[in-house]
Amino acid sequence: MFAELFNFKAKSNREILAGLVKSGLEASHADGMTAIRTMNHTWVVDQIFKAHLSGTGHGYDAANTPQTPNLGELCAKIDESDAWFIDYATSLTPEQLQERIDFSFTDGKRGSMTREEILLHVITHGTYHRGAVGLILLRSGVTPPAETFTRYLHEAQPERRAAR
Repeated sequence: MFAELFNFKAKSNREILAGLVKSGLEASHADGMTAIRTMNHTWVVDQIFKAHLSGTGHGYDAANTPQTPNLGELCAKIDESDAWFIDYATSLTPEQLQERIDFSFTDGKRGSMTREEILLHVITHGTYHRGAVGLILLRSGVTPPAETFTRYLHEAQPERRAAR
């Protein structure tokens, strides 16, 4: 199930970023800056939790970067991260999903979650913030993509639309 959810996340990220490109909003515009920084935040949080899952350091002391990346660079970084999570989620056994990982949040407070809980957090966290970016797009005259899992499933597997 997680592999499917991360494929959905990747598709949703591509669609919202394409909408942002279409909008013409750049970091020089207040709404563009907010949207790009919001999507950058989701990428940073993904990287932090990727490090926790991998047992490596992440080097972040905050949930966003001081500098705002350009939109093209951000799109590439998110695509790469999404591919990693798809591969990772596909490789886990049910036993591995239940393994508990202890870590520190960027504020220094301790945390502990199972791999399954971390993966669910990464999925839902991105969904929340893509919704906010969708509202920015709507205000800018660009219809945001309909981000629903049902739409994703029926586009990815059109045979599900066949009558029984």
